[in-house]
Amino acid sequence: MKYNEAVQHKKESLKKADETVLKDYHIIITPANTEESQKHIEAFLKAPDKFDDESCKKFCSDGEYQVVSFRKEE
Repeated sequence: MKYNEAVQHKKESLKKADETVLKDYHIIITPANTEESQKHIEAFLKAPDKFDDESCKKFCSDGEYQVVSFRKEE
């Protein structure tokens, strides 16, 4: 999906998520390309506070994105 669609999808996901999910999981926009997504998530995990939705654009070469969730590390 395009970036604007991913932003909307993330907003909807956050709205539907219960408190436990919001507390225990990251919900982020990342490139749809697997290799680019992996690089983005690795960088994100090093400093989550320095990333926002726009940050994923630096890792994406084709303008295609997805919304993913994964457990926060303790």
